Amino acid sequence: MEKEIKVGILHSLSGTMLSSESPVVDAVLFAIDELNASKAIPGFHITPVVADGRSNDATFAAEARRLIEQEKVCTVFGCWTSSSRRTVVPIFEAANHLLIYPVQYEGIEESPNVIYTGAVPNQQILPAVDWAIETLGRKKFFLVGSDYVFPRVANEVIKDRVKRDSAEVVGEAYLPLGSRDVQSVVDQIVAAKPDVMLNTINGDSNVDLIEALRSAGITPESTPMIYFSVGEAELRSMNPDLVADDYAAWNYFQSIKSPENDAFVKGLHARYGPQRVIIDPMEAAYIAVKLWGKAVAACQSTEPMVICREMQNQRMKAAEGDVRIDPGTQHLWKTPRIGKIQRDGQFEIVWTAPEPIEPLPYASSRTSEEWRAMLNDLHNGWGQNWAAPKEK
Repeated sequence: MEKEIKVGILHSLSGTMLSSESPVVDAVLFAIDELNASKAIPGFHITPVVADGRSNDATFAAEARRLIEQEKVCTVFGCWTSSSRRTVVPIFEAANHLLIYPVQYEGIEESPNVIYTGAVPNQQILPAVDWAIETLGRKKFFLVGSDYVFPRVANEVIKDRVKRDSAEVVGEAYLPLGSRDVQSVVDQIVAAKPDVMLNTINGDSNVDLIEALRSAGITPESTPMIYFSVGEAELRSMNPDLVADDYAAWNYFQSIKSPENDAFVKGLHARYGPQRVIIDPMEAAYIAVKLWGKAVAACQSTEPMVICREMQNQRMKAAEGDVRIDPGTQHLWKTPRIGKIQRDGQFEIVWTAPEPIEPLPYASSRTSEEWRAMLNDLHNGWGQNWAAPKEK
């Protein structure tokens, strides 16, 4: 008789983050079904409990507590935005529970209760900045992001690197998460005359921004955009003729050529249909479940922190390449890539790092104390929240 092992899946299934987060839920469910079908964890059957964070940090917190306290899950796979993750991490730490987080983020965090399968800045953002300078020959950067913790911190990391490389940031602008009022940002970009834009906007705001930029005459030929939070799924809500020839920086693209990725894509298409596009956080979430399954099979325990400790020993050959959990930081070693947007909604991979890169949650341009102080100032300035308060 198999024992039930319950896991939580906590992502936004409504609100501005729906288009980004709902595919991640599908990837987690797919991976769980594979583990159950193959009986990869002898003696256990995994039961997923899906919760909707509703693109709202307070809802994420309430649902995290419910999953831990009422549903009695042993692990939660979840969160996308850093504001939602930073809101729930204290809940997992207080309960000595386990969260597995699948999205690239700003760093400045090493919780003993979190396994991070997305990239930190030295595995995504900084390689893209270097590539823009060295390969595209760009020197005048404009930074645009959603007004919460990830873009704010990411742009500090970017500014440090740009200054080091004798380039310059000619402008910086932020939009409230989910805002569709982009004209003031476009006006700032037009006035600043950058030769490249770095985009850390999450959610639907990107649709309006790119339309307004093209109306203002800003094109990829003159001023390319490099996205850090837009992948294949987000491109489906954008006009392909408007975004073609811009770029994105990720560790995974659906267009990777490898036997592991071919099998991954084939499996997801068999389940969800050939029209389904696959994004980096989906692959990172799939990895998370598979590494978790290997750990549970090895330790034969449903105790969250026993599983967490066993996960530190795990590695696999994934669709993105070789990955392994760094036991010192509980982040993955990952391979950075740059993709050029095509009119079919896919990416042509134009650059790949030669090998997986060690995760450095604290960018080396400042001390860890300086980064934590900056983070604390943001948090305090936002009234103990991880996103800027919306204007009334």
